[in-house]
Amino acid sequence: MGAMSNVTGLGSEGRCLVMGVVNVTPDSFSDGGLWFDESAAVQHGLELVRDGADIVDVGGESTRPGAARVSLEEELARVVPVIRALSGEGVAVSVDTMRAEVAKAAVEAGARLVNDVSGGLADPAMPRVVAATGVPYVVMHWRGHSHDMDSRAVYHDVVTEVREELAKRVDLVLAEGVTEEQIVLDPGLGFAKNAEHSWAVLAGIPRLAELGYPLLIGASRKRFLGRLLAAPDGTPRPFSRSDDATLAVTALAAQAGAWCVRVHEVGPNADAVRVAAAWKRAES
Repeated sequence: MGAMSNVTGLGSEGRCLVMGVVNVTPDSFSDGGLWFDESAAVQHGLELVRDGADIVDVGGESTRPGAARVSLEEELARVVPVIRALSGEGVAVSVDTMRAEVAKAAVEAGARLVNDVSGGLADPAMPRVVAATGVPYVVMHWRGHSHDMDSRAVYHDVVTEVREELAKRVDLVLAEGVTEEQIVLDPGLGFAKNAEHSWAVLAGIPRLAELGYPLLIGASRKRFLGRLLAAPDGTPRPFSRSDDATLAVTALAAQAGAWCVRVHEVGPNADAVRVAAAWKRAES
């Protein structure tokens, strides 16, 4: 499989897809509070589509390091109206959630993909719910909730271990009724991974693709980019000023075979995946 794979309900564009982010939260790491209002979130989602997003990922719970969880009721109240409105405009919406009840309500509201950063570990009911909906399911590599995930960033060989742990998650979600055609894998950059781990995982995209499932790569504005671009005194680059570095990762990930990239600044990344596709066509 790989970048050109068809994913259930989301046709291939002949290139790496672009997923734009709508955080309906007051505390997400890079843009918390900007789209917390429902109408602002919907307008932002429509802007992302105009900028070239193939999918709009709507989330109501921050997964930044150290973040506390919100209640089920609050998460539902944040995301369902936004998903319903965007879906009503014909937008291909994904829901970014670790809760089966939110995933079910989101699909009923029109979501066409479930993006679960816990890979089904946070809520054991999630795989069965996703199986029943039939929509694609992003299974991310995850070792624990945000409040303590940094302590879990211990590896002997990060690419091998991420690959093995993802393979185990796939076996378990398949056993719960999810089909192979529904599965997308995300290696979880920055989740229980330090900067060195995240770079190794990016370089390991071809090895991860050998698992046989499309790969979603979410590098946008993450800490490992800010640290790479740190000032001479060691101060990390602010999240909002790492979009150019994100762009470079997008082009390289698309070239390496990613199915989709998840980004905050859609327009330039939509250009980058087209450049990568043209390059790959010229090589073949």
